[in-house]
Amino acid sequence: MSGPLLLGIDVGTTGTRTIAVGLDGKVAASAVEEYPLSTPQPLWSEQNPVDWWRAAVATIRRVLEAVPASAVRAVGLSGQMHGLVLLDDRGGVLRPAILWNDQRTARECEEITRRVGEATLVAETCNPVLTGFTAGKIAWVRRHEPRVLDRTRRILLPKDYIRFRLTGEFATEVSDASGTSLLNVPQRAWSRTMLDALEIDEGRLPRVFESVRITGAVTGAAAAETGLIAGTPVVGGGGDQAAGAVGAGIVRPGAVSVSLGTSGVVFAHSALSQVDPRLRTHTFCHAVPGAWHVMGVMLSAGGSLRWWRDAFCENERAQAGREGAAAYELIARGASRVPPGSDGLVFLPYLTGERTPHPDPYARGAFVGATLRHGREHFARAVFEGVAFGLKDALEILKAMNVPAGELRLTGGGARSPLWRQILADVFNQTVTPVAADEGPAFGAALLAGVGCGAFASVEQACDAAVRLGPPVAPQGDAAQAYVEAYARYTRLYPALRDVLPRS
Repeated sequence: MSGPLLLGIDVGTTGTRTIAVGLDGKVAASAVEEYPLSTPQPLWSEQNPVDWWRAAVATIRRVLEAVPASAVRAVGLSGQMHGLVLLDDRGGVLRPAILWNDQRTARECEEITRRVGEATLVAETCNPVLTGFTAGKIAWVRRHEPRVLDRTRRILLPKDYIRFRLTGEFATEVSDASGTSLLNVPQRAWSRTMLDALEIDEGRLPRVFESVRITGAVTGAAAAETGLIAGTPVVGGGGDQAAGAVGAGIVRPGAVSVSLGTSGVVFAHSALSQVDPRLRTHTFCHAVPGAWHVMGVMLSAGGSLRWWRDAFCENERAQAGREGAAAYELIARGASRVPPGSDGLVFLPYLTGERTPHPDPYARGAFVGATLRHGREHFARAVFEGVAFGLKDALEILKAMNVPAGELRLTGGGARSPLWRQILADVFNQTVTPVAADEGPAFGAALLAGVGCGAFASVEQACDAAVRLGPPVAPQGDAAQAYVEAYARYTRLYPALRDVLPRS
C-alpha cells in the first residue's frame, strides 16, 4: 500500500494489537502480541505494564516489516480502561497494574461515596464510584501498600504508560480519564473536589487533552526500540470503548454500537453529559471533542463464552486442532441445533461481578432451569443467549433515557459469529449491522491520529472516509417472539438469587 499511513496501538487485556491504516480505512498491516494475566487472589486481576511495552515494541516492529516507517504520519493510542499504573521518580513501575476487572476495592468505593456524597460525586463525575474504576484502587494501595504510594510520583492509565515510553510525556485524554472517578466529566478536566477529598496531588496525574490533540512525539530512544521515526506525533487517542466506537462510526446521535469483546458494551453518542437516574450506565467524555457518550457495560460477554470453552469444551478444542478450525465455531455449530430459548435453560453471565444493570461486584453467574432434557449444546446456547440478554438490559436503559438507538452496529470478536449476530438481532428485535473491517479500538485510535495530524478535518470526516459496514442481520419473527418470554425470565433471576449466592 502506498501513501500516508496511520498507526493505531491498542493495549488490551489479553494482548496488544498494532495496525497501520491508510486514509481510505484499508488496513495495510496488523500484528498482535499476547501477555499473561495474574489473579493472585480471588477477584483480583493484575498485569505487568512492562509486558505491555514489550508487546507494543514487538507489534510495531512486525507492522513496520510490512510498511515503511517513513509513511507513518501519526500514532494513536487506545487501551483497557481504569487500570492503575504507579511509577517512581525514574519512571519505573512500582507494582503490577490493578486492572479494570479487579474487584478488591468494594470497601474503598463505599468510603469514597460516603466521604464525597453521592450527589456531589454524580455532579462531578457523572457516575458512581465502581470497583473497576481507578480512584478506589488508589485508596486501596494507600490502605494496604502505603510505602508504594509514598514512592509514587506518577499515576497513569494503561495506554498512557505506552505513551510515556514512546514520548517521555505524562499525558492522558478525556475519554480514558472519565473512568477514573477523578475527572469532572461535564467540564472535561480533573476534579478539584475529588482530588481534595481523596488527598491526591494533581501533580502526580498526567495532563488531560482532548482525544485528537497531539500529546508528544516519538523520542530517539523509543525510535531505536520500535523502528518508528523519531519525532512522529503521538495523539491522545481514547479509552478502548471510545476508540472502538470511533472505529465503528458512532460519532453522531442515533447510531449505537454493541461490542462483544471480553466485556460487552452498548455505546451511544450524546451531545450532553446526561446521566441515568439509577446510575446503571456510565456517562463519559467521548473521543469526539465536545461530545459525551452513555454506555452500559457487562463484565463477562465474550469472556463468558471463553470460560465455557476452556472449562467444558475439551472435545471441541481437540477437534478444532485436528481440523484447523476454531473451537468457538464448533461450539456455535452445536448451539445452533437448539431452539431459541434453550428449552427453558437460562444463563446469568455474571462471572466476574457486574456493572450494568446491576453495579454489584459480588454478582455471580448461574445456569437456571436445567432438566434431564438439556445437553451440553443447550448450555452452550444458553451462554450465547444470556450475554445477549445482558446487552439488551443496557439497550433498554438507553431507550428509557431517550437516547436515540435507531441503528445498531456490532463490533468485537464475538460479532464475527453468525449465530451470535442472529441471536442479538432476535433478542433486540431490531436489525443489527456488523462493522465490516473490525480491527477493534486500534482502528479508532488510528483514525484519531489522522485527525490529530491534520489528515482529516474532524472525527466525523475520518469515519465517513474509513468506516465500512457488513450486511445487516434482521430479526426472525418466531425467534424474536420466543425471546420475549425468555428475557422476562432472565430479568427476574438476579433479584431472586442475589441473597442466595455468596457475597464475597
